[in-house]
Amino acid sequence: MDVAALLACTRCALSTTRQRVVVGTGPSRARLMVVGEAPGRTEDEGGAPFTGRSGQLLTRLIAEAVGLERDQYFITNVVKCRPPQNRPPRRDELSACRPWLDEQLRDQRPSVVLAVGATAARAVFGVTAPMREAHGEVVGGEGLRGVVTYHPAAALRQGRIVEDMMRTDLALVKAWLS
Repeated sequence: MDVAALLACTRCALSTTRQRVVVGTGPSRARLMVVGEAPGRTEDEGGAPFTGRSGQLLTRLIAEAVGLERDQYFITNVVKCRPPQNRPPRRDELSACRPWLDEQLRDQRPSVVLAVGATAARAVFGVTAPMREAHGEVVGGEGLRGVVTYHPAAALRQGRIVEDMMRTDLALVKAWLS
């Protein structure tokens, strides 16, 4: 991946409001690739994905349910720049960033992709069902296979019941990686 080109990207209006492009972190050719929606404030400030409260919860759940530490999987977002006020990315922003995600997927060639949240599920796998129906779904397409789960922000808002559903979804990831 041409990281320098990504860091200088101006394909959409998010480039005018971001502090940093959040590329993704983790080893190359990791067996698991986690894809979320977009960077939040903490990520925009620090330059790494999933470093705020949601990321801390996701990291803990993956460690507990899958047995992988943060440095053992690649983690990124569909959109690489923070939308203002953490709003969901617009269609034009998703389209502008899609080539970067496609390049990451080609470079990583993960065994399993974990799509975190509805936006990621739609962008990576074309899942259009509401998350309450789609979570835990084993999906595939264009050479990818993966699992859809809730965004950890939903668990922070809605509590233990969503966290438990995420654990169940992550058990599928563990089974595929075993």
